[in-house]
Amino acid sequence: MTSSSSPFNRRTVLRGTLAAGTGAALGPLLLSGSAYAYSWSRTLTQGMTGADVTELQIRVGGWATGSAGHTRVAVDGDFGPGTATAVRLFQSAYGLSSDAVAGPATQSQLNALQQSDGSTVHFDFSEFTDRVSGTFAGGKVSAAAAKENARRAMYKLEALRKKLGNVPITVNSGFRSIAHNADVGGASDSMHLYGTAADLDVPGVANRTVYQKAETCGFSGLETYAEDHQHVDSRADLGRAWWWEDGTV
Repeated sequence: MTSSSSPFNRRTVLRGTLAAGTGAALGPLLLSGSAYAYSWSRTLTQGMTGADVTELQIRVGGWATGSAGHTRVAVDGDFGPGTATAVRLFQSAYGLSSDAVAGPATQSQLNALQQSDGSTVHFDFSEFTDRVSGTFAGGKVSAAAAKENARRAMYKLEALRKKLGNVPITVNSGFRSIAHNADVGGASDSMHLYGTAADLDVPGVANRTVYQKAETCGFSGLETYAEDHQHVDSRADLGRAWWWEDGTV
């Protein structure tokens, strides 16, 4: 298997694809402002393939492993052993039968984590938009691809939040336009430019603890926990090498 600005307030009640970094269609198009629940049409088990498996992989992406490791859930539409492990860990965390079968109960819990605009129950798209323009435009991928990458990051952050004991997580910086990234001194190929990165603040929780839990959430980029925030990203989803600055693996 593979600089911060003021936070937005987060909605705490439930309201209601494009390939990461490429803009190629891979799943359901989530329409902003419309009532939405993903229409799972079948029970999903190991060995199956399809767009619904792709969506499942996105939603369990934060449950890649039970311990620190360079392990991620491949978003490839192929329900293999890595996806099965993630489904099993997700089920266990939410008190479901841990059988790696994504049936109605598991699918219902997955849908309980979404909002009507395609974001997740504890994270909003407004938290991930460029802090200057308020959009997903002007980065190194299309606005639609950057927004989809942010959606995928949200599901990993939902897993991180759960593993930290359901404590609130503030996203200080998500997607950045090329212009804004340059203004704040970001790296020329920063993962923020693709919408796949987030700088986090978790009040009351040490960055080291956040970092260590993030090591189990499929994040392939982790900046040192000695900073005043915790950076996470999914650079391996874009074909980049893993980078854990304080990692033990």
